[in-house]
Amino acid sequence: MLVLCLSTLLLSCSRHPKIVAASPAAADIFAEPAPHSREANDVARFLAGLPGAEGSPFAELEKQEAWKLHRRELDRAWGAIELKSLPSMHQFQSNELGGAAAVNSPVLYPFSGPDALMLTVFFPRNPTYVMVALEPPGTLPSAKLFARKDLGKALARVRDTIYSELHRSFFITRQMDRQFRGQVTDGLLPPMLLLLVRSGHTIQGYRYVQIDHAGQIVFRGAAPLEIGNKGVQVDFVSDADHSAHKLYYFSTNLANQRLQANSGFLAFLSELKGATTYFKATSYMTHKPEFSEIRDQVLAHSVAVLQDDSGIPYRYFDAQPWHVQLYGDYVRPYGSFRWLEQKDLKKAYTASAKPLDFKIGYGFSRAPSNLLFARKGDSK
Repeated sequence: MLVLCLSTLLLSCSRHPKIVAASPAAADIFAEPAPHSREANDVARFLAGLPGAEGSPFAELEKQEAWKLHRRELDRAWGAIELKSLPSMHQFQSNELGGAAAVNSPVLYPFSGPDALMLTVFFPRNPTYVMVALEPPGTLPSAKLFARKDLGKALARVRDTIYSELHRSFFITRQMDRQFRGQVTDGLLPPMLLLLVRSGHTIQGYRYVQIDHAGQIVFRGAAPLEIGNKGVQVDFVSDADHSAHKLYYFSTNLANQRLQANSGFLAFLSELKGATTYFKATSYMTHKPEFSEIRDQVLAHSVAVLQDDSGIPYRYFDAQPWHVQLYGDYVRPYGSFRWLEQKDLKKAYTASAKPLDFKIGYGFSRAPSNLLFARKGDSK
């Protein structure tokens, strides 16, 4: 399953000004930066198999054959998707997702796992990304930590954490359960950083955050609040155009029983009016009654939705105020999801759909890939 934080100054753990309601044209509703530091970028480049900048604490480790092998393996894997998938994805973004509603809005990514890659591919100019999943946010590993490990084994496990993303375009839930709860890393921050720098970004700063009871995002120090919604904020810039971005990841249970009792996160979602929402390889969560709350929140507050068929069922978009464009082809889901076939979506595909020149989501190997892009009202 694959299932998209807000910053203030690091000097205080006090309450922060309430987020103002967003609009599709908002330049950046999360205005405060994380503390400026090279630390996260140094870690990201080491994990990504990219040479560190001068003065990197990982310089000695990069001299070891284990890291050189790591670099070659990631160069090879990344080169494959740069050749096969990314050019078509970038072209799709340019041709189909270039309207102001999708470009200027914050992007919400429920059930995301650590998938920062697809966010920046499909929404490369958006100022703010909010990722949400069950896995813990994790912490930033140090050079000293890797120096104490068998480096070859440690880096091989790092590669394993992103193998599914690079070869299937999504993270597998059971693998994340094994990898991101202490076995390889203590959360999603390391793989998110790896994917960001490998996809052409420089990390400018990070900090640990969480959402309080009022829906405000506060600094999370050594003694976090006795509430959930723990997260991390990463500020980064694009190496291509130097545009500035903020990515927030929150560990939050989106099932109705937990979400409806989570007043802080619901208050935060209510401030994301005008967001673009992205779903991919979600295990069809929003098809199920027990995830109706997050589905309804997205439909109420989003100005646009990009998803594969595992996102919100088609019937919720097959009427005003939504304008829908379909891409690729749709067939009955396979395996344990076969009972979730959408006959109305299948019929809509026979009437009108544009081609999709890349594979993505559950359609990456065993079925045709599909995407749906829905815009609300007159949003462009």
